[in-house]
Amino acid sequence: MKVGIVPNTSKIEVAPVLAKLISLFNQNGIEYCVDQAAKKCVKKHSIEIDERKFFSVVALADICDLLVSIGGDGTVLKTAYAARRSQVPMLGINLGKLGFLAELEQTKLDEFIDAIKTGNYVIEERIALSGETNSGQYNDLYAINDIVIDRGRWPKMIKLSMKINGEKVSAFSADGIIIATPTGSTGYSLSTGGPIVTPSSNAVTISPISPHTLNIRPLVISSEQIIEITAESPSKLQISADGQRVHYYDSPLKVKIQKAEKKIKLFHTKSFSYFELLRHKLYWGIDLREKPEEL
Repeated sequence: MKVGIVPNTSKIEVAPVLAKLISLFNQNGIEYCVDQAAKKCVKKHSIEIDERKFFSVVALADICDLLVSIGGDGTVLKTAYAARRSQVPMLGINLGKLGFLAELEQTKLDEFIDAIKTGNYVIEERIALSGETNSGQYNDLYAINDIVIDRGRWPKMIKLSMKINGEKVSAFSADGIIIATPTGSTGYSLSTGGPIVTPSSNAVTISPISPHTLNIRPLVISSEQIIEITAESPSKLQISADGQRVHYYDSPLKVKIQKAEKKIKLFHTKSFSYFELLRHKLYWGIDLREKPEEL
């Protein structure tokens, strides 16, 4: 197996983790390549890597069997976007705060190496979203977590109307609306009252942001259905994909969102448990007053 390493060099703590990972790969005869954006960091910290092992993330996705990002959930999302056309499996080593997508902690690098050597791992497929607008601009909307349509710099609510598979669903005023995958259901969508959806579900959640009505609640639909949103505002409208790629559009705006043609793939060691992740990262289902010995 050839592994592509994508470190987030903006994080101070990335260098020792990268050095340790390279050392483990060398010790265990695992072939690897590194994101060329890390060259400066590698040189600064005197990490010995052959110059011929550096490639762009897009190239790494084409020539490697696995991509490993070192950073946080944002680094995983950025890497997944760059590699979206290759469907190469990905694993995130967590240096961030939550680490829901970047699930592997620094202390478990040996477990990761053992999984590669023994084949004791699983590859999980998850759906992504694609979207297009009637504006003719910024139409390459792609998200692993969510696509968010909101009021942007406008200080008041915007008007939103929604159709699913061509059928009118509702019209309301709100700060915006979140269209999320099961992967993104534990992100921004969750903070607006959206449900947690297990990753294997072929579903999409639709969560209004601060709607000015009591009878609008989050909605779960099939990932096979097509969502059409019409948004109106006196100012520019904003659409963000995974909270990373943000674009502004003139009003009124029509947006069509559906399941992307290709899924993303995540690498898990056999010890991975989604519900354990929920308990440890989000304290889901845990009554902290009980002070449980084990989560």
